[in-house]
Amino acid sequence: MSAINPINWQKSSFSGGGGENCIEVATHEGSIVMRESDDPSSTITTSRAKMAAFIAGMKNGEFDHLVN
Repeated sequence: MSAINPINWQKSSFSGGGGENCIEVATHEGSIVMRESDDPSSTITTSRAKMAAFIAGMKNGEFDHLVN
């Protein structure tokens, strides 16, 4: 992640006020980048297609058992 092309991280409005309880996402060089707010040096990069499939599964409730 280059300082020449800064990454504009986005947090969910559901993350809460403290900021330690969220995952941030951004786009960088055509990919999706994710990180945890409390560990910003560790990132995960994936494709837009894979992220779209994951979000569709989340909207469908496929991962609800992980948080309930």
